[in-house]
Amino acid sequence: MPKLKTKSGAKKRFKVTATGKVKTAQAGKRHGMIKRTKKFIRNARGTTTLCDQDAKVVKQFLPYA
Repeated sequence: MPKLKTKSGAKKRFKVTATGKVKTAQAGKRHGMIKRTKKFIRNARGTTTLCDQDAKVVKQFLPYA
């Protein structure tokens, strides 16, 4: 069998945890912070895990993760 290719955009944006969940940065923090509430900015710190439906798609892009 030939090797499977990994999507370069996915390997830069996602990591797979030891339990198999997909870890990613929080969305909505690139620009426009003035209009965001303080609560939103606080809650969007750090990283988050994707829901199962989205993680299923991302795992296809990362065959060896």
